[in-house]
Amino acid sequence: MTDFTTKTMAEALTDKLMIHFGKTAEEASDAEMMKASALVLRDVMALREVETRKKTLRQQKKQVHYLSMEFLMGRSLMKNAYNLGVLPQLRQALEQMGFKAADIFEIEPDAALGNGGLGRLAACYLDSMTTLEIPATGYSICYELGIFKQKIVEGQQVELPDNWQNMGAAWLLPKPEEAQEVVFGGTLREFWDNGHLHIVQENATKVLAVPCDMEIAGYDTPHTNVLRLWDARSPKPVDMSLYSRGEYLKATEEQAMAEVIAKVLYPEDNHIEGKSLRLKQQYFFVSATVQSICKQHLETYGTLLNFHEKNVIQVNDTHPSLVIPELMRIFMDEAGMDWDTAWNITSKSVAYTNHTVLAEALERWPQTLMQQLLPRIWQILTEIAGRWQKKCEDFYHDEAKVRDMAVIWDGEVRMANLCIAGGMAVNGVSGLHSEILKKDVFKNACGMEPDKFQNVTNGIDHRRWLSEINPGLDGLIRDLTGGDDYLTKPQMLQKLDDYADDAQVLQRIGQIKRQNKEDFAAYIRKTQGVALNPDAIFDVQVKRLHEYKRQLLNVLHIISLYQKLQDDPAAITQPHTFLFGAKAAPGYVVAKRIIHLINSLSDQINADPICKDKLQVVFLENYRVSLAEHLMPASEVSQQISTAGKEASGTGNMKFMMNGALTVGTLDGANVEMHNVLGDENMFLFGLHADEVEMLKREGYLPQRLYARDPVVRRAVDMLKTGFRDGVTYEDLYTRLLTGAGGSPADEYLLLADFEGYCAAEARMVQTYADSQKWNRMSLHNVARSGIFAADRSVGEYADHIWHVPHK
Repeated sequence: MTDFTTKTMAEALTDKLMIHFGKTAEEASDAEMMKASALVLRDVMALREVETRKKTLRQQKKQVHYLSMEFLMGRSLMKNAYNLGVLPQLRQALEQMGFKAADIFEIEPDAALGNGGLGRLAACYLDSMTTLEIPATGYSICYELGIFKQKIVEGQQVELPDNWQNMGAAWLLPKPEEAQEVVFGGTLREFWDNGHLHIVQENATKVLAVPCDMEIAGYDTPHTNVLRLWDARSPKPVDMSLYSRGEYLKATEEQAMAEVIAKVLYPEDNHIEGKSLRLKQQYFFVSATVQSICKQHLETYGTLLNFHEKNVIQVNDTHPSLVIPELMRIFMDEAGMDWDTAWNITSKSVAYTNHTVLAEALERWPQTLMQQLLPRIWQILTEIAGRWQKKCEDFYHDEAKVRDMAVIWDGEVRMANLCIAGGMAVNGVSGLHSEILKKDVFKNACGMEPDKFQNVTNGIDHRRWLSEINPGLDGLIRDLTGGDDYLTKPQMLQKLDDYADDAQVLQRIGQIKRQNKEDFAAYIRKTQGVALNPDAIFDVQVKRLHEYKRQLLNVLHIISLYQKLQDDPAAITQPHTFLFGAKAAPGYVVAKRIIHLINSLSDQINADPICKDKLQVVFLENYRVSLAEHLMPASEVSQQISTAGKEASGTGNMKFMMNGALTVGTLDGANVEMHNVLGDENMFLFGLHADEVEMLKREGYLPQRLYARDPVVRRAVDMLKTGFRDGVTYEDLYTRLLTGAGGSPADEYLLLADFEGYCAAEARMVQTYADSQKWNRMSLHNVARSGIFAADRSVGEYADHIWHVPHK
């Protein structure tokens, strides 16, 4: 895609080192070489992005604006080099200049501007939007500190700051001349002029939003998009008179108060200061984004009346939902539109993706906080809420339904209902999830406006999560499909099904997996000092730690295996290694206790000579995108065991499938669609279905009965209470399972109800593993049928059915 040779790449790197760091290649450190490599690629992308922007404006194309509080980008050097078609040249140039290419790629910090699946999805979609040549921009906050670095100390999670910008800033292009002013607090003054009501926010606090742009390269295309990250600054200069009086802290107070907005991802919100900061973050990035979009639109078209014809704003979860009243504010207060005109344009410009069915995760903001921080937005929200409520009343004439659909009710602003009221489309992220939204969570809204509700099943960047990270499997796919066309046509993976009975191909599948396991074992020994046995089954559960994801169910099964070994040391013949990776939200006490439990169990098992080469538990510290890139190709079993009806989609499940791991899982989220293409015979299903979960809860679930009836369950659960060799007991978790705690019912996520089925599914998996040809055939089918989970397919569906923009 670019005309770099190894020689010209080396020359470009040499120039960058001298111009930016004043060093020769012999003098430069690995970190400086990494930054120089980033700058060389950034230059190429910046030039292409200018051409893309000029073309978009010249042809007056409709633009997509993707707003997300999270973009979990991970590392960019290898990804950008890959997409630009210069990865071999970059590797060779680095080696020729005396560096180890692998070390340069490994030293780059993850841009961890996200927490989990939501942020990683946004990153995958940016790649696909660019590859499909859709004019698109992502928007978020330029967090100084991303998701924390996790350190395990005495078995417990400790959060350390993750200052990714020391090296990651090489990818950013600050554009201070495009800064926007965002206003908080103050009082409103109203006056009439020329027949128009004018509203002025006085005595307000102003914060400057400065854009830092990260260029996004597409694969096999010169088209380049941008991720715009907003940094926060005070517009006021430092008060030098305070400095001269020795009041140094006071002199910089305004700067510090402004900059805290972009300091950290998701500040803890179990106190009013945290809630206030979160709301400030959301409005800060939304207001800056909408002002920026409107300014660019006005410069191009001279009017905002056609805004909805040339722009679509996709809201990724409810965090950016204040985009709706902010658009109304600009259309009315700055462009002079009447309410109906402004509302017509706004409601044709915004679309909302829902990512959760958990009631506690559907954002609600206290009315008092909204009034105090955002007085003009509050005024607009009350008008939106009133009009929407009347519409609901006129349709249903039912107070209970109107209450359920209300935007403002009982002193709270409900952000999901705001998105439904003010958006043109609402989509879930898997077939099951979208049905639950329509039939349960948003049942009444769907009854009134059924055409708004759609489904777009999530997808992953298959170029990154297969081709780039798993070169062995990529090579096999190219051999079997006749080239690299699958990189832009992921449905071509289906051709692999034709080789299901080819003994040589199945043998290669096994060999590739074995090599990947050995590579991962070497990586983990080097980075975490843990020895893994490549002969063991690599049985993996990596995802955010949340009770509904049921890492605790996995733990209970492992405890039962450990107890079986204590009774009969010959009970396990096939070595079995359980790998966990998870971060718990800093304030989520139960989740942090489960991490501690996993480490207590790991310590107990790994110290027991009976378990040697039979059973092993490893907690992978600081799970992140770059660790996942090493892990996915080596994984053999993918644990997707959430309570049916709770996981919206999942994307880790797709990455494992694409790399040939077999799933042990429930029919939840996108597992359902995986099952549709794989059938019972190519995965290990267990557990209650979503409708059965609801029925059991309605009838009255009593986990104590299962505990009393099943000696295996009872013995495993009892170990939580009796504790481990490290002296730690987990009576709190024991209590949560059997009697409930903190307002939660006993065994809220039905671990004990699914325990027997889960153990049986794991036993079937181990039995199947013994037949390597059968296992490899199942693995091949998983890879072959994973094409529908490519992000290119997802983004194409958004483009066709929601955004109405053409694409490649």
